[in-house]
Amino acid sequence: MENLQPEQPAPDATSAPLPAPLEATGDAGSFAPRTDLSALSRHADAIRAELGKVIVGQQALGELLLTAILADGHVLLEGVPGVAKTLTAKLLARTLAVPFSRLQFTPDLMPSDVLGTAVFRPAQADFEFRPGPIFASVVLIDEINRAPAKTQSALFEVMEERQITQDGTRYAMPAPFVVLATQNPVEQEGTYRLPEAQLDRFLFKLNVGYPTVEEEIAILQGHHAGFGGTPLDVVKAVVSAAELAELREQVRRQHVEPRLLEYIARLVGQTRMHKGLYLGASPRASLALLNGAKALAALRGRDFVTPEDVQYLAPHVLRHRIQLTPEREMEGQTPDDIVKQILQQIEVPR
Repeated sequence: MENLQPEQPAPDATSAPLPAPLEATGDAGSFAPRTDLSALSRHADAIRAELGKVIVGQQALGELLLTAILADGHVLLEGVPGVAKTLTAKLLARTLAVPFSRLQFTPDLMPSDVLGTAVFRPAQADFEFRPGPIFASVVLIDEINRAPAKTQSALFEVMEERQITQDGTRYAMPAPFVVLATQNPVEQEGTYRLPEAQLDRFLFKLNVGYPTVEEEIAILQGHHAGFGGTPLDVVKAVVSAAELAELREQVRRQHVEPRLLEYIARLVGQTRMHKGLYLGASPRASLALLNGAKALAALRGRDFVTPEDVQYLAPHVLRHRIQLTPEREMEGQTPDDIVKQILQQIEVPR
């Protein structure tokens, strides 16, 4: 088809020039920025404002979703039903002027229902590839753990390489390409555990909790005043694909001290030696932590990464990539508990 192009090679991440060293200004403790982050802050504020038209609270969730978008990563949203996981993902997609599609995963879903299939054309006596719903810039996969392993494996290539291979032909995904998936952690009937290889392809796993009492009161007041349902039309697109590409390039060039790179490597490496874990994180986790920290620092108005950025993102990057030993599970510990222990063990660079 005309709109499907072969995959283009990714730019060389080592070709970008490194920022100049920090230059102190007249005020003690302040620094002259090397990069103008005003455009990024303006677009981020515009997205937050659009989400705030419908979503009550969830500021931390919104910041982490923006971090993932800027870091070019996929997100797994986990929470009980009714906490606006799907709604938040749909609203975030609406703030971007890019193609959007939604997939409702079910036990009878086949890989061709996701990727597409070849259809025979009698007049031409050949086959034509009809792309599936995965061919979009933002793909919402609702209840991702309801599809069997056959369908889950269809996502491996597209989530990692941003392409699919069909009948020996490669088809590239549009840019940007982000998968936002949701799942329910408490329901087991009719669900399938996600393979570790697929979990590892998600940049973040975000736990969506209940709102506070004040937030829930605000939700009730809004519905009582007639703001019920899901008014998606009030949310407008405020960032184009070209603008997002520029923001991502700016994030990629964020300054990171060599000591912080070593800090990230030591944190991730410790998961492979911890006695409470039988599966540690891979180097993909180190890359996710680095890219996420760059994006988070930019969102917070800095053109350099700090250890606090790494520490803040470590649970979201690692909780779905590590597995506890049966003994630690019986003790009631969680992956977040182990990540907290590791953060306390590794010396913080200053």
